[in-house]
Amino acid sequence: MIRLQKHGWLVVVMAGAALAACAQGEQRSQSADSTARNLTLAPTESTAALKDVPPAVTEAAKPAPEKKTAVKKPVAPKPAAPAPLMLAAGTRVPATVSDTISTRSVKAGDPFTATVSQDVKDPTGRVVIPAGSAVSGTITAAEPAPNPNSTGRIELSITTVSVKGRSYAVDASVVGMDTIMKGRGVTKADAAKVAGGAVAGAIVGKLLGKNTKGAVIGGAAGAAAGAAAARASRDIDVVVPKGAAITIKLNAPLTVKAA
Repeated sequence: MIRLQKHGWLVVVMAGAALAACAQGEQRSQSADSTARNLTLAPTESTAALKDVPPAVTEAAKPAPEKKTAVKKPVAPKPAAPAPLMLAAGTRVPATVSDTISTRSVKAGDPFTATVSQDVKDPTGRVVIPAGSAVSGTITAAEPAPNPNSTGRIELSITTVSVKGRSYAVDASVVGMDTIMKGRGVTKADAAKVAGGAVAGAIVGKLLGKNTKGAVIGGAAGAAAGAAAARASRDIDVVVPKGAAITIKLNAPLTVKAA
């Protein structure tokens, strides 16, 4: 009985050892399978690592260049428009006439032109009307002298002045001008006066002398008297020669735009 019991325990022990050995074998098999599986599924990087190849050095990304913010230049303020130029009423403007004006050839209402001869400045010294500016006007009166002992009349008014290409209406008169008196010589009217005097003298000579000789003497005397009368009563023209100086006076203020 005792042997049988020992023999039974021995069988049990051996069976346990066999089971344990089987279990260890399974564990080793599973571990080997797991290792093989891991090696099979290992990524490329792991292969590189296993071959002791150093990983590629990745260059650090360069920072993007900073965009420069455009600096807006300050806009310069527009300069203020210059104040207009002004001449007060009573200002004198020197000028010269462009063409001869004579009472023999012109009449009231005819136009005329002139040119400013000197710069005209305001009280601050700014030039309002430069020399060379064109002036336009109208002849308001043109009357010759009826005889050498009297005076004729020419009157002029200014209507516009041109400053740097811009025309301005102006209220002004010509208060001074260089004129000359010029006789017309013997006209038809003068000849009629001489002829009338000769006829009258001839009639008187005939009546007084009662002969042809007396008539001739009387006619000569009458002609002389008629010529004297013609000279004494002939018309004398008032003439403003070309280039003659005139003085213009502003009757009202004149405003001119600054350049």
